[in-house]
Amino acid sequence: MKPDTAIVRNNKPFYYPDFSENLHYETEIVLKLNRVGKNISERFAHRYYTEIGIGIDFTARDIQKKCREKGLPWEVAKAFDGSAPLGKFVPKEQLADVHNINFHLDLNGATVQSGNTHDMIFSFEKIIAHISRYITIRMGDLIFTGTPVGVGPVKIGDHLQAYIEDQLMLDFYVK
Repeated sequence: MKPDTAIVRNNKPFYYPDFSENLHYETEIVLKLNRVGKNISERFAHRYYTEIGIGIDFTARDIQKKCREKGLPWEVAKAFDGSAPLGKFVPKEQLADVHNINFHLDLNGATVQSGNTHDMIFSFEKIIAHISRYITIRMGDLIFTGTPVGVGPVKIGDHLQAYIEDQLMLDFYVK
């Protein structure tokens, strides 16, 4: 989970935090929820989002490792201020098949992550149903859905560009 202070919008730069020396990107498809719901059935979950975007789930691996070793939750390693740069959203109707979306991340001009939603372990509907069992979802909530292989480190000066299909959705620098 990420607080609203984690969101970075409008291609603004991401500022590398001073408490980590090992920060990794994780590119993820993001669902924007459009209804309030609790205990949503998987077969109705498709009704709870109308827009799809892309974002980066930054993780401070060194902090995460320390938390793991102590048996502590990892939230501080993932939910820190600015840890979720967020790209544009498109109506899901503009996509031919939400279960077959290509997406990728370029780091300094080279593709480092590439995925397709049909390869996800859990479908969007299963994710929404599961989350809504424990947490009431609300209009405007965002669900980061998971990352494909290829996560890796970033450093100050890096340029990240995230795409859905061939459309540039997120474009920012690490400062």
